[in-house]
Amino acid sequence: MAVDTTADSGRETPELSGLPLLGSLFDLKSDSLGTYLRARQRHGDVVRVSAGPPGLRAELYCVFSPEGAQQVLASEAANFRKDNPAYQEIRDSFGNGLLTSQDEDYLRQRRLVQPLFTRRRVDGYAGAVAEETRAVLSGWQEAPGGVVDVCDEMMHLALRAVSRILFGTDVDATADVVARSFPVITDYVLRRGYSPANIPRTWPTPANRRAAAALTELYGVCDAIIGERRAAPGDGAGEDLLTLLAAARSADDGEFDPSELRDQVLIFLLAGHETTATSLAFALHLLARHPAEQDRAREEVSRVLGDRTPGAADLDRLPYLTRVLKEAMRLYPAAPVIGRKAVAATEIAGHAVPAGADVILAPWVTHRHPDHWPDPERFDPDRFTPQAEAERARYAWFPFGGGPRACIGQHFSMLESVIALAMILREYEFEAVDTEVPVSVGITLRAEGPARCRVRRPGARVS
Repeated sequence: MAVDTTADSGRETPELSGLPLLGSLFDLKSDSLGTYLRARQRHGDVVRVSAGPPGLRAELYCVFSPEGAQQVLASEAANFRKDNPAYQEIRDSFGNGLLTSQDEDYLRQRRLVQPLFTRRRVDGYAGAVAEETRAVLSGWQEAPGGVVDVCDEMMHLALRAVSRILFGTDVDATADVVARSFPVITDYVLRRGYSPANIPRTWPTPANRRAAAALTELYGVCDAIIGERRAAPGDGAGEDLLTLLAAARSADDGEFDPSELRDQVLIFLLAGHETTATSLAFALHLLARHPAEQDRAREEVSRVLGDRTPGAADLDRLPYLTRVLKEAMRLYPAAPVIGRKAVAATEIAGHAVPAGADVILAPWVTHRHPDHWPDPERFDPDRFTPQAEAERARYAWFPFGGGPRACIGQHFSMLESVIALAMILREYEFEAVDTEVPVSVGITLRAEGPARCRVRRPGARVS
């Protein structure tokens, strides 16, 4: 899309050098996170990155400072919309739920959903998280060679947990379908979202047909359960989240119709399992590589919990474990790149950003900004002591986004992560088999290789 390259004021934004005809297209395709890191190191906190051939070229205005992130997400949030091709592809596959909706659609949905995500309501899901964690741990004793891939295991755990919370007793029927269909759909969305041109989805190509089949299966299982809930509504007390969504209504906003319910369910499935799985997997990976920090976290868990099952009230009693998770989310943010489109021309850090420009925030880069994170690649949970957090810029760390569209599920994510990590560390010690895990950008952060750890009962270390 052509953009208005004029702005009333502001100096020109520096550009990352690339190929004469294709710009940084190949760099972004092969290593987008490394490309954004290089852009900041060479040119500062606002950098223009061009990608694609003439006529189809994308001009990305990349913003890396906490202050710039705050401007885009919070103080000028109305000027930066989810109007880029990647978000449209997510809408076309996963519906127009809270992640993708805008304007009055978004405000209405948020008002209807917000009462279901109060701290008290979310705390009630702690038991389901603990039960699903226990089920995953029971299989590790039989792991071949005592080795597990924590990325695979945490994806399975997070999917089971969010499916159970959404669907209650129908968890088995849904989790298997989601596990089969989501990888097909997300790969399809990514290819189309980052392609300069796409053929219509209705054309009978192999890729279109595979995606359509996966969507049909996914929609089918969701619609069947939604139909059952609406046919026999409960009173909402102690019910699964889908029952509560089906019962959500107000005089001003009405209620969700069946297609809107499905949209919310699909977005919660997408955002609610991949993000938490990423945080848990890399927390375990980092602890496996740092035995002293692992021992410190386990000592806290043992001292606070003893043999009892953790609950929501234990979140505040496990401050070091919480710091471990926050540091894992700093180094491996589940949403490493966030895209917006500027409505009107503006300035960010004195640089002109034209109307219609694609604006990129990169938590992956901001979370490594040396002005805010000394020795940024070092794993150090004590970066998140209360004093350290109070002294740091608000948007130096923003794994849950920020501003009026901050993730509604962030308390649930922390609840699930702390409970699961506490139970896992109490039962097993970890030693890294894979010391490096390559990653790439998907809809969320993706591990491109295994994150295997050798697990054993505490105290069974081999000298």
